[in-house]
Amino acid sequence: MTTSPLLARRLRSHRLSAPAATLESAARWMLAVQSQDFVGGRWALATRTRAAPSLSDVDALFDSGCLVRSWTMRGTLHIVPAADLRWILRATRVQQVRRAAPVLRREGVDGAVLVRAESAARRALAEVKRMSRADLFAAWDAAGIPTAGQRGYHLLSALSVQGILCLGAVTERSRGGAREQNVVLVDDLRTDATAPADPLIELIVGYVRGHGPASARDAAWWSGLPLTTVRAALQEAGDRIALWAGSRAAEALFVAPATPRATVHGDALALPPFDEYYLSYDDRSGTCAPEHLDGVGPSKNGMVRAILVSDGRVAGTWTPARGAAGIDLFDVAGLTEDHARAAVARFTAFRSG
Repeated sequence: MTTSPLLARRLRSHRLSAPAATLESAARWMLAVQSQDFVGGRWALATRTRAAPSLSDVDALFDSGCLVRSWTMRGTLHIVPAADLRWILRATRVQQVRRAAPVLRREGVDGAVLVRAESAARRALAEVKRMSRADLFAAWDAAGIPTAGQRGYHLLSALSVQGILCLGAVTERSRGGAREQNVVLVDDLRTDATAPADPLIELIVGYVRGHGPASARDAAWWSGLPLTTVRAALQEAGDRIALWAGSRAAEALFVAPATPRATVHGDALALPPFDEYYLSYDDRSGTCAPEHLDGVGPSKNGMVRAILVSDGRVAGTWTPARGAAGIDLFDVAGLTEDHARAAVARFTAFRSG
């Protein structure tokens, strides 16, 4: 099976067939990488990098303050370069606040509560600079700001959307050795070093660069912004984006003019849950056969399976916790069990490093 022109160009845009030289350059190119699943988000960056970085290599970028993880759009966690965090939030904050409002009302969190929570968080972090979620929630409880149930999570996400807090340096949990992130103050990071004149246009250009060919509807879904707003940004972007020659008559598809050339050909890919290559489009049928979309997700509970990709098409799913034993191939040509196992083995090597 040969890769279609649409998917060949997307593989290049995603740096899956044209990997970046370093993890930092992959992160800057992609701008924001979906990361509800923290191990998966780090693997997503590693698969877009020319070398074979380990989990520890990615974690070092969080520890140095180069990368952070935060609720940057659609109320969803993404990995982003720390320098870009504030301006991304300026482009998406209004929509995110509107989206979160019903949940915050249900939790009894209003503006006054958020002011108190911000003040308590700043006091707690003033000396230590970083702390676990559990310790932050304990500080809020001690200040008379309850965090029981999901309230602590919603306080953290709301203050992150406001650009006060984010998730930074990686630490070891006391039980099981699983890595989690400490909470840090955005003020303590090196942010806004390259803040653009128009964050909205920069956000949409960044999406097209790392995901094209993509439509205005795709960009609106990914960013969580109104379609009319996105269409205006695409128009105002000028020659920073271009109409893709393979666009359908019904809907224009856009690309970045300077997408790198492919340097990797034919390799099967084991991509993580929620990977941008699959999830970040309003229309995913170009990547995955319609009969398999429900099986990949999003499911009713919002989960999206890890996917196996061959010739740009989703050819199966896999379960990271089970390794090769969790492979489930679809009845499509182009991906053998051996190739799928080799792709999953690369993830196993990454996670052990």
